Amino acid sequence: MAEREVLEVDVLIVGGGPAGLSAALRLAQLQKQKGGEPLSIAVLEKARDIGAHSLSGALLDPSTLEDLIPDFEAKGAPLATPVHEDNIYFLTESSKLRLPITPPPFVNHGNYIISLNLFTKWLGSQVEAEGIDLFMGFAAQHPLYDGPRVIGVRTGDRGVGKDGKPKAAYEPGADIHAKVTIFADGVRGHLTKQLIRDLQLGAGSEPPTFAIGLKELWDVPKDRLKPGTVIHTLGYPLREEEFGGSWLYAMPEGRISIGFVVGLEYKDPLFDPHAAFQHFKRHPYIASILEGGQLIRSGAKALPEGGWNTQPKLFFDGGLIVGDAANFVNSTRLKGIHLAMRSGMHAAETAFDAVRAGDSSSKVLSGYKALVDGGPIRAELHPVRNVHQAFGAGLMVGSAYAGIAMFTKGRLLPDLHGHPGHKALKTIDNYYGRSKRDILVPSNAAPIDRKLTFDKVTGAHYSGTHHDEDQPVHLLVHTEVCHTICGPEYGHPCIRFCPANVYEMVDNGSGGLRLQINASNCVHCKTCDIMDPYGVITWVAPEGGEGPSYDGM
Repeated sequence: MAEREVLEVDVLIVGGGPAGLSAALRLAQLQKQKGGEPLSIAVLEKARDIGAHSLSGALLDPSTLEDLIPDFEAKGAPLATPVHEDNIYFLTESSKLRLPITPPPFVNHGNYIISLNLFTKWLGSQVEAEGIDLFMGFAAQHPLYDGPRVIGVRTGDRGVGKDGKPKAAYEPGADIHAKVTIFADGVRGHLTKQLIRDLQLGAGSEPPTFAIGLKELWDVPKDRLKPGTVIHTLGYPLREEEFGGSWLYAMPEGRISIGFVVGLEYKDPLFDPHAAFQHFKRHPYIASILEGGQLIRSGAKALPEGGWNTQPKLFFDGGLIVGDAANFVNSTRLKGIHLAMRSGMHAAETAFDAVRAGDSSSKVLSGYKALVDGGPIRAELHPVRNVHQAFGAGLMVGSAYAGIAMFTKGRLLPDLHGHPGHKALKTIDNYYGRSKRDILVPSNAAPIDRKLTFDKVTGAHYSGTHHDEDQPVHLLVHTEVCHTICGPEYGHPCIRFCPANVYEMVDNGSGGLRLQINASNCVHCKTCDIMDPYGVITWVAPEGGEGPSYDGM
């Protein structure tokens, strides 16, 4: 076996999204401002190219960008168009009702419609211009410890066959040691998940809560919607008990970002978020916008929507957690990019001082939490800390609670206790009753015409995802419940909550069913890791460089 290479750096940033790249850029700025011995900094990113795995709606609040890169316009930041018009509608099956007043969280004056993929690529170019090393196509697999101290990460081996044995081109992963490791591995990051388990970082926090966002990029006739138009909808095809809604963002040259978000705490075991998205596109109003258009790209990603009270402990000996991995998303405003960037800046400032002082203990790194608590992140997230949880009582109750929270800035309202979303899922018998009457009525598949509506396999194709078939499956099912109790109890919900047809129940040759995992379809949304009712699925990174290719998304 080949020896494992060891690389030593001062600061290691795991994840090349907005949070990680903002941390890297802020470190470079501090180096210029304060001088002294240059720090060695490395950014590790699992995608083959910067931004390839970056997916969001996306509306950018530029407040953090203005602080990080004041001359961002002169440096060519790819901000497609400023928002010119906000619209919010409540949909019934065949009609729409425009809300007479746009709720404050949905007012986007001063914000920009962007492609997160292009924005992340641009941020990466700013980091590279500062001479910081970006290691692309290297997936970190495990944190490295020295006792309770995090000392870096180990990257995944390359060239391992699906049988787990090394192939001819086998290369062992490297151990990257750092004085401070900043974990920016995104929503439900598999490294952060390990840290939370190993170091008990979730003690005292509310359980994290998630949603799934499904997005498509369309080209429609250029005069269909004015660039800068923002449309959000509530209601159809979701029921009162389901949390979620949609967006349509008009970009220049007839490009439309359209997406659908569903909270991953729904009760119906036969509900299918992808099917709901297809029904949404068939609504007369939405179909009229997309008519004559062409699907360009498709993707899906989980969103950390639990809010302020669900953040894990953010600091520990040798490490910090930032961005989506820390659950820094404002689900009330449907925004998190600026918060991720801000947390990256705060982490960089803390890590810089710790390395210079020669002390990366938890006590010193707690300064990061002080910056988070004393700055814009807490100011934005704390007042709405219970809003997502309130929607567990339904759309009307949640909307009323959100209004009160915004009016009072979260004061005088008790904290609401959440629960892991998958625990809300009911068995078929409990949800539908043993008679099974009306089963599947709300979640039946929409007709697929491949013009307006698309099946999951086609959606995976439009995500550009690619995985070598001859490698270990990166979706680990830990116990054999699929063909024994999951079917009778829940009706195999994995075949519905997965948006890419990764999970499939097929004939086992003996008159029964077995689980087939089509890992090459995976778009890295993490929904299976979140929503499995038994909690037995773990998502880990595949071989470095593999996964979706969200060009322009």
